[in-house]
Amino acid sequence: MTALTQRPAVPARRLSGVVGAYVALTKPKLVELLLVTTLPAMMMAADGWPSWRLVAATMVGGMFAAGAANVFNCWYDRDIDRLMSRTRNRPIPAGVVSPRAALVFGAALATASLAILWFETTPLATALAAVAILAYSVVYTMVLKRRTRHNTVFGAFPGAAPVLIGWAAVTGSLDWPALAFFAVVFCWQMPHFWALASRYRDDYARANVPMLTVVAGPESVGRQSVAWAWATLGATLLMGSITPVLNWAFAIGGGLLGAWYVAETHQWLDRIRAAVPDRPMKLFSVSITHMTLLSIAIAIDVLV
Repeated sequence: MTALTQRPAVPARRLSGVVGAYVALTKPKLVELLLVTTLPAMMMAADGWPSWRLVAATMVGGMFAAGAANVFNCWYDRDIDRLMSRTRNRPIPAGVVSPRAALVFGAALATASLAILWFETTPLATALAAVAILAYSVVYTMVLKRRTRHNTVFGAFPGAAPVLIGWAAVTGSLDWPALAFFAVVFCWQMPHFWALASRYRDDYARANVPMLTVVAGPESVGRQSVAWAWATLGATLLMGSITPVLNWAFAIGGGLLGAWYVAETHQWLDRIRAAVPDRPMKLFSVSITHMTLLSIAIAIDVLV
């Protein structure tokens, strides 16, 4: 009797494993980080809280769009993923999901995303989501990633696109505050990703991917990260000055967070120059906390 009651658990575990593999293809942690910037952009555009239906549709549509782009990335990069210790256990190189199934899944997510955004938000938000999917999965992944050291800069556009999608979902248009917020997220991504790429420099070298951390020296990467962190701070202050719904509280909070980000990149560069363990993942962690707190600061400033 005990054996009989335990039998259904095996198919259940297999099903949960398959579902988990498909979810892993979407890179949920990356999707979560992208969505962190969508909601505050919507709140700035609405000068308050948008309708729950619009928020839900935009967040789900954006989640599916980002997930689709990531699935296409996993499908195309399956050959180099096998060579990298960080990615060799992803569902496709691990043999859990077939390339064809992944491609179909990505197409289904993209279709669902654009359908939700089209019927529930605005044509501009839908168009921006479609451009972001193509920019990441085709322009970045298929064209630039393996060809140029500037791939991260080009890849930062789809990474910052959720800001524009969120704003357009509310207003049906774009305005200077949205573009300023886009600039913040765009600039922020370079130190954020180069810190991660520095940690896995050997992986990218093994896969022959010309990330900046592979083709340039550590000090050059550190200097450029410092420059982009300063640009992030500048864009943050600009956003605070031209966005009517933000006041002095954001200017102070955003300025302090930006200064923290700048200071951390300087400390990383100092460690590189001192030839001591440079601890790039410390900067990576700080970058995530910085963007999360900045988005929270925007939301609080709009609501209070």
